[in-house]
Parts: sequence; C-alpha cells; structure tokens
Amino acid sequence: MDVTNQTTVTEFIFLGFSGVLYLRLTLFVIFLTVYLLSLMGNTLIIFIVLMDITLQTPMYIFLGNLSLLEIWYTTATVPKLLATCLSQVVTISISGCITQYYFFFSMGATECILLAVMAYDRYLAICSPLRYSLLMSLQLCLRFSAGSWIGGFIAPLLPTILISHLNFCGPQKINHFFCDSDPIFKLSCSDTFLVEALGYTCSSVVILSSFLLTMSSYGHIVVTIIRLSSREARKKTFSTCASHLTVVSIYYGTIIFAYVRPPAKYNFTIGKVISVFYCVVTPLVNLLIYTLRNKDVKKAFRKVLARKRMLLNLQRI
Repeated sequence: MDVTNQTTVTEFIFLGFSGVLYLRLTLFVIFLTVYLLSLMGNTLIIFIVLMDITLQTPMYIFLGNLSLLEIWYTTATVPKLLATCLSQVVTISISGCITQYYFFFSMGATECILLAVMAYDRYLAICSPLRYSLLMSLQLCLRFSAGSWIGGFIAPLLPTILISHLNFCGPQKINHFFCDSDPIFKLSCSDTFLVEALGYTCSSVVILSSFLLTMSSYGHIVVTIIRLSSREARKKTFSTCASHLTVVSIYYGTIIFAYVRPPAKYNFTIGKVISVFYCVVTPLVNLLIYTLRNKDVKKAFRKVLARKRMLLNLQRI
C-alpha cells in the first residue's frame, strides 16, 4: 500500500469487548478475580518449591518454572484486558504494542516447550522409574528449564524485528484486548506478506512440534499404565495423567485454533473469545491441576505454615 501523504499513527486504541457497562463490569470482576487467584497461587507455588528442599526435584523445578511463566504470561495481556472493561478508550504506543507482542509470544513459545519437557519428564518417571534419577538428573533438568526459556524468547524474535519496521497509517483501532499478530497486520499500510508468512511458520513449528512431542510422551505413558498389573496403580496413575491431558488439550486446542491456520480466515470476535481461554483461564487451570491437586505440594504447604507458626510462637516467648 502506498504510504505517501498518509498520517503516521503513533498509538493504537484497544476495542476490547464491546457491550453495555454492566456487562463490561461483570467481565472485569470475573477477569480480575481469576487473574489475582492465578498470581497469588503461582507465587505461592514458587515460594513453596524454594522453601521446601524435598520439592527441589526435576518435577517440581519444572512446575516452579511453569508458575513463574504463568505470572508473566498473564501479566503481559490481562492488565490491558481489565482496562478495556472499564474504559472505552485504552491506548498503547506503537513501541509498547510491539513489546507486548514480543513478550506475549515469547511466553507462549516458552510454555509450549516447557509443557513438552514436563510431559517427557513424566514419561521417564512412569515408563523408566528405576532409571529416572539417572536419565533426568538435576543438571539436565536445569538445562531443560533454561533451554525452554531461551528457545521461547528466540522463536518470535525475527517476526518482531520485521513488525517493528512496518508502517502504520491508520485506522488506529485494534479489534482486540492486546497486540495479537493478525490485528497488527490488519492495521499496517506496508506489505505484510513476509512477516505474516514468517510468523505463521514460526508459530506453527513451535506449537505443532511441542504438541506432537507432548502427545507422544503421554501416549507412551498410557500404554505403560495399561500394562500395570495393579488395578489401584493404574487408577491412580491414569487419574493424574488424565488431569494433565485435560490441561494440555485445552491449551493446545485453543492456540492451534488461533495460530495454526491461514491468516485470511481470522475472525476477530471469535479470536478474542479464544484468547481469553489461553490468556486468562488456562493459567489458573494449570495451577489447579498441576500443583494444588498434588499431595506433595499440599504437604509442603502445611509444613511451611507450621514453620511460620513456630517462628511466631518463639518470637512471642
């Protein structure tokens, strides 16, 4: 598109969810409640893992990383979502929008990789229990954790650089509650074919490869569970894996629907609704399924509380 004699846009306006005031206020209360629960719960999990030495094992180190990731993942988008529920004019600068885009997709890519790593960890623990400590050493666990973050932050780097060179000449209204890829491309008056193709390829490779690795690990786990001689052991192990598969299915189902498809078929209204699931709902569900239902985490939490009470009692004496 010819950008000559067109006014350069310096900021965008989020449209968010339209509707009457009471509906937007209801959404605000719901989103704020879920966001605060997610923040407090994930912060608590990180604190417990750091405080209790018995939880400093590969499984819980991965869970601690997931909790830290969810805090930043939700914080990248939810504050603007809450703002759009209270005000009809919520703005963000071009540089702020590109920064939000980068961190959102970095966190998303990191979560995909981390979920695949966590599934592989559970595969080793269930399918090779006698060799687990050898196959998944603490050093390898830390390397996997660091690799998930590094890989996640590298994945959207090139598309972000290309987006930063796009021209935006108006309109300036983003039909979303955060700077997602398709709404940004829609507003650009530059040729976006290259960046769209690159972004689509990067997201598809990261999402589908991590999804296939995750499903492969759980597939082997299911086969191993079926072969267990003890009915009680089968029931207990399958219950845990079913919960994990539920979380994985919700998360991957929504992001595959949102990002692994031709850009021309994007529907902004459906896109916003789907985004709520992986931006707001899934982080809280991850917290409930992976950690708060875990007996070891509950036991460690009680130990931390008991230790705090003991310290308070000693201070009073």
